[in-house]
Amino acid sequence: MTQLAPVVVLLDVDNTLLDNDRVVADLKRHLAQTFGAERQERYWTIFETLRTELGYADYLGALQRYRAENPRDPHFLQVSSYLLDYPFAGRLFPGSLDVIERARTWGPTVILSDGDVVFQPRKIERSGLYEAVEGHVLVYIHKERELDDVEKRYPARHYVLVDDKQRILTAAKKVWGARLTTVFARQGHYACDPKILATYPAADITIERIGDLLQYDLPTLLLSRQIGSHETTSETAGEEKS
Repeated sequence: MTQLAPVVVLLDVDNTLLDNDRVVADLKRHLAQTFGAERQERYWTIFETLRTELGYADYLGALQRYRAENPRDPHFLQVSSYLLDYPFAGRLFPGSLDVIERARTWGPTVILSDGDVVFQPRKIERSGLYEAVEGHVLVYIHKERELDDVEKRYPARHYVLVDDKQRILTAAKKVWGARLTTVFARQGHYACDPKILATYPAADITIERIGDLLQYDLPTLLLSRQIGSHETTSETAGEEKS
């Protein structure tokens, strides 16, 4: 039987540890150069349709659908190679690996992501995140629906979840309640959308950059949840520890 840990830290990938917005911007430029502006726009239309159907981003799946519409286009090899060989390590946010190192002193630290079964694991591996967490990686279709499985694999008295999506943090809070400390990393386009920000309740802790988490120790994180400090920033963290 797996031993019950005092704390398990769960870390999202896209726009939490890794700047996925920059990855997408690079891909858009590459597609425009390879396919041309009109076909590049068609790819993204297919991509968004597929994301609505699946509930997650599937870059390679969208490419295959695009290929079905253009079976004689000779440029697919260039695009698929670009995706699989992309230098993801260069897109980690500053401090990401240091945060993982710090988190591992608190308890088992796990990458908790969602996405397809090829590109997302490839991204996690090539970015260096897989090695940083010693292979403790979970990739689901909808991770917020699989928290019971997370708990079976990594049982703990308390969880710390770091994510750039308030929707995910809110869903996890409904399941784990007081056993969860939510940390909102205000990075990426989802985290800066005022409509989204107004839709969901604030997290226990809000940080502007993932590297700001280095200013926290574990007691401060847990205290922030207990006192209901929903808008704790890096500056507030410094005050609490002083």
